[in-house]
Amino acid sequence: MEALFEKAFVKTLRKHSGIKKQVENKVRMIMEQPLALGEPLKGNFRGFYTYPVKKSFIIIYLYCRACRKKGDDAFVVCSDCSQRGDETIKFVLLEPHDETYGI
Repeated sequence: MEALFEKAFVKTLRKHSGIKKQVENKVRMIMEQPLALGEPLKGNFRGFYTYPVKKSFIIIYLYCRACRKKGDDAFVVCSDCSQRGDETIKFVLLEPHDETYGI
């Protein structure tokens, strides 16, 4: 399994370094079972999965195999999609829940 971390994910992790250990544990768990743990998103977030770090923070990620299998790659349109294998997980965002969904 290959893990990629988007700049926005890393930037937020640096900003909220107090949850770094929790995020590291959650990333490991997602790497082991990306579909069993994550909740698939809909609408504008189609193709993405979410998993809570703690009550107010969430991780948003893509699992390339699931994205391609469902045909969501036509909606997500990753610039490096053709260069990534099926067993790639892209950690896209780490944000407070309310900021992510505009609540």
